[in-house]
Amino acid sequence: MRLSKNFTYDELVYSATAERLKLDNTPNEKELAYLTLLAQTVLQPIRDKWGKAIVVTSGFRSEKVNKAVGGVKNSQHRLGQAADLKIGSKSQNKALFNFIVDMVKKGEIKVGQLIDEYGYSWIHVSLPREGKTNNQVLHIK
Repeated sequence: MRLSKNFTYDELVYSATAERLKLDNTPNEKELAYLTLLAQTVLQPIRDKWGKAIVVTSGFRSEKVNKAVGGVKNSQHRLGQAADLKIGSKSQNKALFNFIVDMVKKGEIKVGQLIDEYGYSWIHVSLPREGKTNNQVLHIK
């Protein structure tokens, strides 16, 4: 099932950890609605402007999967509101990160957080949150 032109349900719920540990990683209706919103309002605009494939390494995480990967309890991944992305090497991921920062600055997309994780090993991007500071650009070492 396609959630947007280039992003599918399967890639946004896939988890190697869930598969390995035989954990259910099926989103409920509300979580699926958030995943769809993420795909359509954040991921797809990035993909359209970038013009090349973007790999989702982590999208939705059930409570058990989130715990198994060491995710924080209030992770937006738990709600279907976040995805981790990469396109290749750290330098390639850095280029994509800077590209997304520019889209945020120009108001082309709104995000909750855009995070360079561990020297551009991957990029975390999330939906804006009500009542929270949004369009945060962060670097985690």
